[in-house]
Amino acid sequence: MRFKKLDLNLLVALDHMLTLQSVSAAADKMFMSQSAMSNALTRLRDYFGDPLLVQMGKRMVLTPQAEAMKDPLRDILVRVEATIETQPEFDPTVSNRSFNVLVSDYTLRVLMPLVVAEMERQGARCSLNMVAQKESPYLMLERGDADLLITPDLFISSDHPSHFLFEDEYVVVAWSDGPHGNVDMDLTRYQETPHAIMVPPGSTSNPAETQLLAAAGITRNVDLTTFSFSALPHLIVGTSRIATVHGHLAKAVMRHAPLVSYPLPFETGPFRQMVQWHSYRDRDPGIIWLRNVFANASDALLLN
Repeated sequence: MRFKKLDLNLLVALDHMLTLQSVSAAADKMFMSQSAMSNALTRLRDYFGDPLLVQMGKRMVLTPQAEAMKDPLRDILVRVEATIETQPEFDPTVSNRSFNVLVSDYTLRVLMPLVVAEMERQGARCSLNMVAQKESPYLMLERGDADLLITPDLFISSDHPSHFLFEDEYVVVAWSDGPHGNVDMDLTRYQETPHAIMVPPGSTSNPAETQLLAAAGITRNVDLTTFSFSALPHLIVGTSRIATVHGHLAKAVMRHAPLVSYPLPFETGPFRQMVQWHSYRDRDPGIIWLRNVFANASDALLLN
């Protein structure tokens, strides 16, 4: 199909090239040969009268015109995709639709087992792909690479709708047979005891509990870091360290690991877990159904 003499199929190729800044990677993404993608780039250059991508050393960079086109082009394609995928009705028992959901490993551990169980209970035949959160995961939502984002309220975008799922509180965990297995966990002990904490890999932002502690003026004596929330409680077993973890996570891990938990010896704001989706998919029956699945799973979590 052509619009103002432009083959609209080329826009999808252009979107991949601008995002990946690579002709070969874009070709792989679209299951095309590199020569076919190079031909698409040549046609796009001729149409726009601009190189769009130029070689600089071992990498390709966008021209100013390409930079200006990148976000509006993605926005157009997300709108088209949302329009195509939105059906008048959605029946999960017959649909073969695949949903991409961005989750942290905390969500993966405490909520997702209940989500997949709820889908099974409803006889859903659609697929669910759980995708690890990266730096600024809302950008993946913005680009249409994810259908739902499950994240604390600190990290949701004001540009798209969201809904509250459940609330959690942070607790202190320690090895039950260690020096902090039966103590008064006061503020002095909390700040002086060696801590294990989670630091997101490749991220420049801190996790929610670090931000809440910083806002409360609390410091920690950190001597061990990991990239996984769910591994954190296990790493203090057999040591004199403590860790600050989500209450639901602590409860789940303590069923199988020799740990004790204490309330935090100071006040912090609540941890509120949210679900967010793209505004263009606000009336998508499939997204509405999946949001209800997460809501039911969150209710079940609070009953466990």
